[in-house]
Amino acid sequence: MAAPGLIVFAQQVTDALPGGGAQPDTVLARQMQALSLAVHIPIVCFGIAFPAMILFVEGLYLRTGDDTYKALAKRWSKVALIIFAVGVVTGTILSFEFGLLWPEFMATFGDVFGIGFALEGISFFVEAIFIAIYVYGWDRLSRRAHFWTGVPVVISGFTGSFNVIAVNGWMNTPDGFDLVNGKVVNANPWDALINENMWHELIHMYLAGYIVAGFIVAGVYSYAWMKGRRDRYHRTGLVVTLAFACLAAPVQVIVGDWAGRDVGDKQPVKLAAFEGLTKTQDGAPFTIGGFYDAGRGEVRYGIEIPKLLSLLSHHDPNAKVVGLDSVPESGRPPVNVVRFAFQTMIGIGTALALLGVVFFVTWFRKRRLPRSPWFYRAVMVAGPLAFVALIAGWITTEVGRQPWIVYNVMRTEQAVTHAKGLAVGYAFLVIVYIALASAVAWLLRRLARRPPETELASH
Repeated sequence: MAAPGLIVFAQQVTDALPGGGAQPDTVLARQMQALSLAVHIPIVCFGIAFPAMILFVEGLYLRTGDDTYKALAKRWSKVALIIFAVGVVTGTILSFEFGLLWPEFMATFGDVFGIGFALEGISFFVEAIFIAIYVYGWDRLSRRAHFWTGVPVVISGFTGSFNVIAVNGWMNTPDGFDLVNGKVVNANPWDALINENMWHELIHMYLAGYIVAGFIVAGVYSYAWMKGRRDRYHRTGLVVTLAFACLAAPVQVIVGDWAGRDVGDKQPVKLAAFEGLTKTQDGAPFTIGGFYDAGRGEVRYGIEIPKLLSLLSHHDPNAKVVGLDSVPESGRPPVNVVRFAFQTMIGIGTALALLGVVFFVTWFRKRRLPRSPWFYRAVMVAGPLAFVALIAGWITTEVGRQPWIVYNVMRTEQAVTHAKGLAVGYAFLVIVYIALASAVAWLLRRLARRPPETELASH
């Protein structure tokens, strides 16, 4: 990459925060929001997927009476409680950030999407109540009663994230209100909540939850497996989490195709940024790798596959694809940031899907786990890579919508606060997250040192 290209890319990274230096409030506000989302979103993945995995294992215990399943479910429930406690803190910070960092956004559209946050709050309280009952109800409730106390945890994890994802879908395809002289009137919160963009975002995120949680936990057991800990407890933990993750990963490829076509239809400029497509054209190519040179209006050093973008986005190799030239430069997102994030997500997602295929082909053909140590090394790497793909996907979604906080209605720079002291708040935020990470690491290490048999001791 040439030196001028590096300079352009550095500038685009700054622009993506966004504000391009013209409005430092926006830059700091977006950095704070991005940091909080990067911390909180993986916790959401565990809230979506982990309770279902725990109940699945406890269901095996109820059916077979095998104490291995009970020990595993009981250990996982304690991990889930730790993660939930951290999620309480990070979720609360995010709630305050919406109001403190983006006051104009909340003041203007609160009546439209506020019901989503209200319902999310109800889901949170239900989840908090039942996860406490579930964790402290082991050996205090009957087996079946204890199992059923976990069901509300699964449901509330689903509904809580559903409402937040629905609000994000609304930001990408705003609906449920009229705008008269810059004022929002005729607000219809239910139309806003059940919006067109919600469906693919919802399924895409739910699958991502199972992929991220599954591969991260599987990576822990894969590491133990490589160290020679191949007892029934570790084998079960590895197989269950791998099965969930490896089932979701190939399906995510199909959902990703649906999401891409939907973005091409409703947010064509975002799709153009995915590919660095400057000019609107028929039979648009798909370019792998490379660097978008805004001066030349093209992707340099990439591998171009003719007509593939038209085929992927419209299922027609000759279909017209809208380019960046459809809007002025001030209405375009930072192309390289969006494009690199998009291709990172696609590349990792494809690799995880292939890993899932290897697992299931081996399992169904030979009724055993793969024997190659490279498979277990790949599983250990898959967890961090799934996290990277998750964050890259949200960068694709959120930065790709820029410069709009509400697509084609309100710009991000119009929504931001002008309060002083954001830099101090940012520093405090970093300290809080470092402290949280340290506390979680200490608690999980302490829990991991206890042998599985301790989970079977009666109270």
